[in-house]
Amino acid sequence: MNRPAALLALLTLSLLRAGEFPKSVSAFPGVTPKIDGVLSPGEWDDATTFTGVSEWIPQFTPTYDDRDLSLRGWVKHDGRRLYFAFEVRDDVLYGIDTERWLPAENPKAHELTREGFPWFGDEMELLINASYKWRGNESVAGDGSSWQMVCNLTKSRLGGVGKGGLLEGEPRRSEAAWNTYQRWIETRAMEAAARVASARSRPRRYVIEWAVNFDPCLEVEPGTFYSPALGDRPVGLNIALGDLDEQERGEGNFGHFHHEDWWAGAKNVRTQLRQFGTLWIRTGPRSKPPTR
Repeated sequence: MNRPAALLALLTLSLLRAGEFPKSVSAFPGVTPKIDGVLSPGEWDDATTFTGVSEWIPQFTPTYDDRDLSLRGWVKHDGRRLYFAFEVRDDVLYGIDTERWLPAENPKAHELTREGFPWFGDEMELLINASYKWRGNESVAGDGSSWQMVCNLTKSRLGGVGKGGLLEGEPRRSEAAWNTYQRWIETRAMEAAARVASARSRPRRYVIEWAVNFDPCLEVEPGTFYSPALGDRPVGLNIALGDLDEQERGEGNFGHFHHEDWWAGAKNVRTQLRQFGTLWIRTGPRSKPPTR
């Protein structure tokens, strides 16, 4: 290969990487699911599946036992929205099996303001870099190009404290990002439902279903939102599963979190865009049911 061709190949490869972490998953077209926190029979059969979290990256205490914390995940799209579902097995549910204790770092953790901790509780986080670009070690911008949102099991913007669902994520220091996230939630540009399974089930289990509109939440270029007309497209992706139990089980960790496990990245830098893995949004049918 001559030098100009080699340089072009290298440039093309770099542009196709949505993140530097060597992990990827594909979202293929599928049937539109109902966002109700219930995994109805057949509803996610056409989705790509993935599992966690003992092999994920721990921010706090590593997870070794699937009976302590584990999940199955699904992802697909219907040409208008991107869909995720998570079935989480957790031995103790914060605020349900425990008191709603507060962290010493923030007695306002449950306030639904920029002073609160939206991710404090049992929760999932989605981080998307739709632009699949970064300059250095920056984190999300808090707009359609890149964002970080939270689905908490026991509090939400629309339901208040006590009802699970979506909350504004990071960066909370940015009023513009906060307002954008809140608008997405209130206009249903992004929706999520969180539901606990039967109280008799052991280990405990809960389900989160999550929908993300391509427009305005996946801005792949300034003013351009993803659509199937753009063909197969990579975007940056990270996913977090946060786990609070009894306060003493998180001794020594920030906020007394027991676990916080990440699909991609490295400890302490997992929210940097360059630490993300890759989500491929595919336009054609999959050849066989993929599992990662």
